[in-house]
This record gives sequence, C-alpha cells and structure tokens, in this order.
Amino acid sequence: MNGNGRGNGSGALEGAVVAVAGAAGPAGRAALMRLAEAGATVVASDADATRLAEAVDAARYAHGGATVTGDTVDLLDLDAARAWADRTEKEFGRIDGLVHLVGGWRGSPSFAETDLADWNLLEKLLIRTVQHTSLAFQEGLQRSDRGRYVLISAAGASKPTAGNAAYAASKAAAEAWTLALADAFRKAGGEEGPRTAAAILVIKALVHDAMRAERPNAKFAGFTDVKELAESIAGVWDRPAPEVNGKRLWLTPQP
Repeated sequence: MNGNGRGNGSGALEGAVVAVAGAAGPAGRAALMRLAEAGATVVASDADATRLAEAVDAARYAHGGATVTGDTVDLLDLDAARAWADRTEKEFGRIDGLVHLVGGWRGSPSFAETDLADWNLLEKLLIRTVQHTSLAFQEGLQRSDRGRYVLISAAGASKPTAGNAAYAASKAAAEAWTLALADAFRKAGGEEGPRTAAAILVIKALVHDAMRAERPNAKFAGFTDVKELAESIAGVWDRPAPEVNGKRLWLTPQP
C-alpha cells in the first residue's frame, strides 16, 4: 500500500476499469473496497440509490486516491444496462470487468409448498440481470486486454434441496448463461485462446461482521466471509484468461 491507500501498482487491476452490479450490499461494499485498494477505477451500480451512495463514499474514504463512482441502473432494462456499459467505456476509455453481485433468496418449508411467486422474483434478480449485464458488457470486455466477467453463484445450483427449488434453478440458469458467455470469449480468442474470461465463483453462503454480531454463537460453517469473496474476485484478474474462462471456482467444498 502506498501513502494514499492505493495498491502498489504492481497488480493486474492497477488502472483497470471494473463495473460492479449490485454494489450496495455487504458483498458489494467489500468488493468496492478491495478493487479500489488494488488500483482499479470502480463503477458501481445498484437499485438502491441511498445504500449505493453510502457504499461508494465508504470506498472513497478508505482509499483516498481511488476513483469510485455510483450509478443507479435498472438492470432489468436491457437498454439501461447497455447505456451503462457504453457510458462507462466512453468516460473511462475502457472496460475491464463486470462483477455480478445482484442477489436475492426465497425458499419454502418443502418442495410441495414452493411458491412460484418466488420464481418470478428470482428469475428477474438472478437471471435477467445476468443476461442484461453480459449482453451489455460483452463487446467492451472483449476489447480489453484483461476483461473479466465474474458471476457469484451458490453450491445449491449443483445440488438443489427440496425447499430451494426456485433459488437453485435460478442460480443454475445464471451459471449456464455465464458459461455460454465464456464459450463466446473462447471462440473470439481463436487458436491463441481467450483473452477475456467469464468465471463463476461458487459459495455456500456469505457471512459478514453484522451477521456475526447478531448471532455471536453461530458457527456459519462453510460460509464465505465477504472480505474473502472480495479477495477471490480480485484474484480472478491475477490468473490468465484461459485458466479461469468457463470455470467454476469453488470457495466452499463441492457438494
């Protein structure tokens, strides 16, 4: 770290421009902090303007020399997502990453009690936003010399439980869509291999300091701390594109 809180300039993220979708939650805040620390210009979006402004201000304050901006974007609108991508590349001259942290969870006591209204919500939050961000950012990421699309997924997508049908199916669909994007990057790279990568970070669930404070006796076994997730997100840029493209990178034991 140098005197202004920035990274030392030696990492793959120094000078990169990274967009973070769903940036206002605990995982988003941790990601903004870590990316700013690494020397990236961070362009954050969320549907909640107030919480987004708080997250952006916190990252700016922690890393005084960092460029961190916030934009309220409706990612359920493909045109709005495209406009965000175009605006980002035009303003900063490049786009090197899209980190997808838009989340949501709904479950039921049993399979028979599944409420399909949960599916309607999760399909929007967990699938539509992946579709729209990937379509909006693909071309810009392919123009980058270090483009990365990073999806955060859950172990439940690979081993659904009876009460998590809607959630697991939504996550599985988001993974499949991201793997299709990875194949597009592979094909664009030709014989030399992909220069841009789409990777999936798989967790069981996330934990953060406020959760621990609320439940001091809970073990949160197998959970990933949001700071560890942020470290893993940044680490995707440290590995060559062919090594991470189309890969599920497990941060929890595989089911």
